[in-house]
Amino acid sequence: MSFPLYRRPGGVIFLDDDPDYLEMLGEVMPADWPVQLFLRPVACIDLLKQDNAQRENDAWLQQEIIHRWREGALLIPQILGYWQGDGAARFGLVQVAVVDYAMPAMSGLRVLGELQDWPGSRILLTGRADEQLAVSAFNRGLINQFIPKQTPDLRASLTRAVEELRHQPDQRHQQIWCATLSPSQLALLADPVIFQALQDLTKQQGWTEHVVIGAPFGMLALNAQGQASWLQLEPASNLGELAEMALSQGWDARVVQDIRSGSKLIDLELKLALGAGHQPGPCEAFVLNGEAGRLHAAIFALGEAFSPGLGASYTRFLDHHGERSLPQD
Repeated sequence: MSFPLYRRPGGVIFLDDDPDYLEMLGEVMPADWPVQLFLRPVACIDLLKQDNAQRENDAWLQQEIIHRWREGALLIPQILGYWQGDGAARFGLVQVAVVDYAMPAMSGLRVLGELQDWPGSRILLTGRADEQLAVSAFNRGLINQFIPKQTPDLRASLTRAVEELRHQPDQRHQQIWCATLSPSQLALLADPVIFQALQDLTKQQGWTEHVVIGAPFGMLALNAQGQASWLQLEPASNLGELAEMALSQGWDARVVQDIRSGSKLIDLELKLALGAGHQPGPCEAFVLNGEAGRLHAAIFALGEAFSPGLGASYTRFLDHHGERSLPQD
């Protein structure tokens, strides 16, 4: 498994014909999830079909970035432009659907059967009598997981299951962004030690969205407030070349030596991507040691001019889409 090349937060929907149970689910789920509640299967199906169309458009926008890059356009300004142009619409795409099996108008499996083209993750809530059907549906790949409603501490079990599915990489995104990475870079990202170190760093920094690219090698990330950062990744074998670049641009011998030793990195390629509005400089580096090799890494903040900002942030999206009221029929 490789570190996710693209990750962002997305929505969770709950479909259940019991309004009290549905309201309880909405109340106990984490506050930083965009949650929508549905009592009627038809309304839920309609929304996810619309979601599928929006998802296709979003994937096309990302694929166009790769197409333009192959024709010579730089990746970093394109990704920043994609985020700024999108605003926060992409956060509304649904990642996980949690559907009750036993509903009088339409069973949960029938609902999911109407959504075979929808690529999100599916959890089926079952009663005792439904579990054999759920096992069969899981074995046939119709659902990702099923959870009996009688499960002790259902809230914790359901939260863990949804959170795990929300963090699984989207395979289409993996395929799109894989095009920018070399086999050696992909091997480093698949190294278990480096994988875990990047997961931990992402959490520590509070990054809610990121894209990993190979030209230059690193991760462009956003926090919940819409501020952008660049995690520069340099294999040990690249340090000499980076030091020579710094020397050719007039950096003093001490900085050049620090870069050559890997104790510091300098964001010269970020400067090339962003232009005169970004001033490069050396930054303390840290090391990610894996079996596939050693990576030197440093975090560079991008100025407000290059960040989507609070107005297009995940925080602002939640402020405007955080109400979890029951649908009014």
